[in-house]
Amino acid sequence: MRIGLLQLTSSDNPGENLARTIALIRHGASKGARFIATPEVTNCVSTSRTHQTAVLQTEGEDRHLEELCGLARSLGIWLSIGSLALKSGDRFVNRSFMIDPRGEVIARYDKIHMFDVEISPDETYRESDAYTAGDRAVMVPVEEAKIGLSICYDLRFPQLYRALAQAGATVLLVPAAFSAVTGEAHWHTLLRARAIETGCFIVAAAQVGTHPATRGKSRQTYGHSLVVNPWGEIISDAGTEPRLTIVDLDLSEVDKARQRIPSLSHDRDFEGP
Repeated sequence: MRIGLLQLTSSDNPGENLARTIALIRHGASKGARFIATPEVTNCVSTSRTHQTAVLQTEGEDRHLEELCGLARSLGIWLSIGSLALKSGDRFVNRSFMIDPRGEVIARYDKIHMFDVEISPDETYRESDAYTAGDRAVMVPVEEAKIGLSICYDLRFPQLYRALAQAGATVLLVPAAFSAVTGEAHWHTLLRARAIETGCFIVAAAQVGTHPATRGKSRQTYGHSLVVNPWGEIISDAGTEPRLTIVDLDLSEVDKARQRIPSLSHDRDFEGP
């Protein structure tokens, strides 16, 4: 299964971001990728709620979704939009989309775990102030793979990934816009841990660098889009520049890893402390 990962430095200008995203997806398809994944908030990285209110659209109005569905159809590829920031009533949602080669949305996933943290006095996030959290896990068949969906901060909640793996997932997507500070400390370790615990491939397309902002503060993200195999080995690391990465997945490695360490079938009930 040949896949492509997009590593982006999205700004707070959705139109500019769309043009760059389309160019990289076309490049990935020209390299033979049948499945391409984009990062979290592909359409707009912004710290300003005022600006988000001005530029974000509902799902039915969003130009990113419309054009990327058309692109998937014209290229005949599977496309995972890691997430789009969208309006939903008087709030926002952080929503992932799986698009099939006919250009149809076959699955949606709303980020479950809200990023409400204080990394430092100068870097604080309160996603739940404006975004509505999802409440269900989503898995979708893509050719010979079964793909579990997640977004960024979900990575810190292993129970989600275990549930997906026990339901049959063989590939777990973790599109992200990880903080540069927490990324350096935790990104590689957490992704390897989720792969080892589940015996799944991890495919994590990420935002990277300094994100231009016309309003509010610019934001720094860590990059290092990763692919990790089911044994916990990193087989691709995109580093710290915007780029396309092409990786071939051997899905037979999933069964091999789970046969060696069959921990998904070894759960025990126990009383809490």
